[in-house]
Amino acid sequence: MAARTGKQFLQGLRDGRALWVGGDKITSMTDHPVLSGAAAALAEVFDLQHQAADVCLMPDPETGEPINVSHMIPRNHEDLQKRHRGLERTAEYSVGLMGRTPDYMNVTFAGFAGRHDEWAINGNEQGADNLVRYQKKLRREDISLTHAIVHSNVDLAKGKYPVGFDPVQLHKVEETAHGIVVRGSRVLATLAPFADELAVYPGGPMPDAAGVHALSFCIPMNTPGLKFICRDSVSTATNLFEHPLSSRFDEQDAFVIFDDVEVPRERLFIDANLPVYNSVMKTSWWPNITQQTMIRAQTKLEFAYGLANRMAEALNVTAQPQTQQMLGELTMFTEFARATVFAAEQASRDLGNGLWGCDQRPLLALRAALPTWFPRVNEIIRVIGAHNLLTTPSRAALADEKLRPLIDKYLLGVGVDAEQRSRLFRLAWDFTGTALGSRNEQYERFYLGSVGRCLTQAHLQADRARANQLVDRFLLEELDEPAIPQAAAAAS
Repeated sequence: MAARTGKQFLQGLRDGRALWVGGDKITSMTDHPVLSGAAAALAEVFDLQHQAADVCLMPDPETGEPINVSHMIPRNHEDLQKRHRGLERTAEYSVGLMGRTPDYMNVTFAGFAGRHDEWAINGNEQGADNLVRYQKKLRREDISLTHAIVHSNVDLAKGKYPVGFDPVQLHKVEETAHGIVVRGSRVLATLAPFADELAVYPGGPMPDAAGVHALSFCIPMNTPGLKFICRDSVSTATNLFEHPLSSRFDEQDAFVIFDDVEVPRERLFIDANLPVYNSVMKTSWWPNITQQTMIRAQTKLEFAYGLANRMAEALNVTAQPQTQQMLGELTMFTEFARATVFAAEQASRDLGNGLWGCDQRPLLALRAALPTWFPRVNEIIRVIGAHNLLTTPSRAALADEKLRPLIDKYLLGVGVDAEQRSRLFRLAWDFTGTALGSRNEQYERFYLGSVGRCLTQAHLQADRARANQLVDRFLLEELDEPAIPQAAAAAS
């Protein structure tokens, strides 16, 4: 099949999966009022790869068929640059608001397959082979894949991961003639209504007693026993004038229940093998996947700066020092993000087994900064917009023959008419003030772990050689004067 079209993607969603939004069991993702907008948006992402084929597509290295560049297993710096352009083009479509467009999981599994040797330890050679075959299937069928890697937490005082057997957590129940049966739950399956398949893989190391929880596999969304309970929708009716973002970019999030689900043996990558589970995410995952996530974040910051600047122009406040300072903050965030991604790509290296990836140290630092940056971004947009964000006429008001002349007279902006002004400030409010804006701010805080986890990882992965060298210059230099005796030092 190779790279799919939007029409082919939408056809694949009609699979009878067990999925609920609110109290509704959804039978059609493409027709439901709170899901149809995002379904159409994802379809446009699949069409986009054909419209921008020179940037988004490449030949499959074995078949020659066109595949998305996010499926590439990078082998050098040039490959990373090619992938960058494709990832950036995809991020531009949703202005960074959709964190789980299919390229996220495509990059993830390309990295896994590139370091399949990490999976082929402790007797897991078959699991590693299964993983490589699945990655080929993923790219050749252009599957929309989501994941659920976060363990369900009932008592956080016990930690984020199982310390022993926990019936609430996803675990292996038994062997069958064709595979294994699993039971339990996982969070957070973002994109669940719009994915073809679900991936389970390690989210963090677990202790020795948690072996039955050490699982990795991929299965179709309509697998018997698999159930998805989605959060309240933040989507609105499909009205691009009044809700230009929330009408199409709610990618959804779901709680996943595995109610005695059979996983075929050929789709098993880790089968209760704790040493493999605890090792495969340590070296290649972060520097590989964060190229995609930080390009998306950079794109979102660029959009936010553009939005704030256009509002300031419409209000004629760009010359005010306080406005310039706030716009300068947004510029700072944007340029820091751009420089970070550039530095990480420039310092790219072989991550082992020929898989090429970014230097993860700059990307870890950027990831740790984003949860503090994005709330400030939203605050700046709200401050610049002020009350104007709350006085935007509706499409119906603009269509009213009696109201329209008054709106045109009293609700225009500097250099923009009333309709364009309304569209601008509605766009800003949809970005910051609606349920979608709140969901996305929460998403930016936690999608790759908490701020604390990211800061810890940034410290642990830091190259301290140069820093220590700078300090040691003073601690190790030969001093001309003799050392001060302790007694004398105490007396003084």
